[in-house]
Amino acid sequence: MGRDLDKERFSEAEYARFGERLNEQLVVLRELLDRPGFGEGPTTIGAELELFLIDERGRPLPRNTEVRDRLGDPRVVPELGRYNLEVNLTPLPLAGTPFEELKREVQEAVAEVDGGVEKSFKGGGAVPIGILPTLDTEDFTEEAITDENRYRALSRGFRRLRLEPFIVAIDDLELSVEDVILESANTSWQVHMRTPPDRFARLYNAAQLAIGPVLSVCGNSPMFLGRHLWEETRIALMEEAADDRDVERRFRRDGRVTFGSDWVREGAYELFEQCVRDYDPVLPDLSDGAARQDVPELRLHQGTVWHWNRAVYDPVEGGHLRIEMRALPAGPSAVDMAANAAFLLGLTLSQAERDLTGYRFGEAYQNFYRAARYGPGARLSWPGRHGDFDAAELVLELLPEAREALLAHGVTASDADPMLDIIRQRARLRRTGAVWQREALVCFDGDRQRLVRRYRELALSDQPVHMWQ
Repeated sequence: MGRDLDKERFSEAEYARFGERLNEQLVVLRELLDRPGFGEGPTTIGAELELFLIDERGRPLPRNTEVRDRLGDPRVVPELGRYNLEVNLTPLPLAGTPFEELKREVQEAVAEVDGGVEKSFKGGGAVPIGILPTLDTEDFTEEAITDENRYRALSRGFRRLRLEPFIVAIDDLELSVEDVILESANTSWQVHMRTPPDRFARLYNAAQLAIGPVLSVCGNSPMFLGRHLWEETRIALMEEAADDRDVERRFRRDGRVTFGSDWVREGAYELFEQCVRDYDPVLPDLSDGAARQDVPELRLHQGTVWHWNRAVYDPVEGGHLRIEMRALPAGPSAVDMAANAAFLLGLTLSQAERDLTGYRFGEAYQNFYRAARYGPGARLSWPGRHGDFDAAELVLELLPEAREALLAHGVTASDADPMLDIIRQRARLRRTGAVWQREALVCFDGDRQRLVRRYRELALSDQPVHMWQ
């Protein structure tokens, strides 16, 4: 999804040929994964940060391509909504001081985009936040889709599959829209970790297990269209906004955005095969002349199935696998996002050594959605323990395991400790971005625009959210 397409309309013959290529490229991928030495190398991490653009009032600003062109920064690319941009951060080794470096680049990138907006449009800026509180139904029209072929084609591809409107029902909110534009209401902080093929299943399952407690202290999306909903409403909204299961696809267990329905047994190939088997193409762009090992159609198709933890194949420098962890929200500040990445990666690495035999996948599934709904007050289970536990207290108990795993993989204590201490303070005080937003809205007498303007000031200050006034 990172490149634009040459056109936005595709024939049924192109859809058929694209499907054939997917099956052909699955064979190629299996050969690559079975090749001795494939994907070996040091553990590296990377991240993508999605941002909202706002005007001087705090309302969404639909000018992403103009801001992108003004900045001229190849890291900055438009997203689906015209008020969204994405920053692709520089990959770096896990060993050393990765989280301090990650924080520094995020801080610099957000300031760059924010300054570009402010100079171009006389006010406003950029906001890293899971769901922008000032969004209204008028922001989800067809005109809000970014004016690029890939996004118009994505919209057409979904309408080809889903004949019914997209229905969003979260607590007391019910909303019907005709397009996938509701995806643009969500912005995330996506963390990548390079993973050797022989360790992929263990690490992927560990990421599925880890995300529950991590998400419980990272919530930053407590409201949508003026309603107070989940601590991380983005999870429910994204799943329903891109659900292609209409009357003809009720048989499929998982939506297009999903946590999944079982542990991975064999490895990454299992997930790629599932995506080809279970999900219809929506962007049948045929690549001619690409190298065999690039598997371009398979990678493009995988990019249109948004599992909260997703397998990624990258053909660069002989090829490697990554786990893309997509469940964390954008924001609140650069140091908060670096701390979230440290806790998620550390807990994933520590749990990869755990024997999950006897721990049902359904428990991890429930943890994820309970964490999204109730935040630090969620009741979560954990392998080797009986009963449910307060999420914030469980996080405090798991932090030493995350620290030990980070240090074992070469992260310096001077880098890991300050980041994990932010998580510790957030759990101890039960102070997340979602909590701050709820309290600030009361303080500002329900003025969502004032809330967003104040949030932007604090996010740019890079003070961790548990210290925000």
